[in-house]
Amino acid sequence: MVTKQTSKVAKPSTLPATKATVVIDPKYAQAVENYASGIRALQERKFDRARTAFHKVIEANIRELGDRARVHISACDQQNTKAELNFKSSEEHYDFAVSLMNQGDYVGSREHLEKLQKTSANKGHVLYGLATLDCLTGHLEDALRRLDEAIASNPHLRFQARNDSDFQNLAEDPRFTELLYPDPGAETNLPSHEAILEEGQ
Repeated sequence: MVTKQTSKVAKPSTLPATKATVVIDPKYAQAVENYASGIRALQERKFDRARTAFHKVIEANIRELGDRARVHISACDQQNTKAELNFKSSEEHYDFAVSLMNQGDYVGSREHLEKLQKTSANKGHVLYGLATLDCLTGHLEDALRRLDEAIASNPHLRFQARNDSDFQNLAEDPRFTELLYPDPGAETNLPSHEAILEEGQ
């Protein structure tokens, strides 16, 4: 009698597959780190620091990162040129800072207002500009403090603030209301129009 032979099916190997080891080039990793540092500095508008980081990327001779770094360096140079604008007066500089604020460039506006704070004789208006900027960017405590200082320097700014929509985030704050509408008699000792003009000179 002939018997049928059953064919044996080979079982798949149960041995674990060996994982390929990925070797990261330390030079490439350092270039990536420098590129990331440059991007962060660029976002913070620290253009000189960003340029330094991007130049380190270029020195690594990694083409795909180097090409991007060169583009960012060009952008840094353009921003530095804008920052070196020459203004004929502090009033012109202040108007430029306000225009940046109106365009939504809050970081650039703050940079110029802080420069004016150190150089301008018209401290009241500069503090007022910083107060509006603080309010627009959600720094409400700073906005109240600076607005208080601005009004102390130039009481007429109280009337300007009453109709300024940039302070809408403070509209419900009782401290803001108290600052703009003080007790009767607090506004009786306002400086003359001539004194205000002299402050702006």
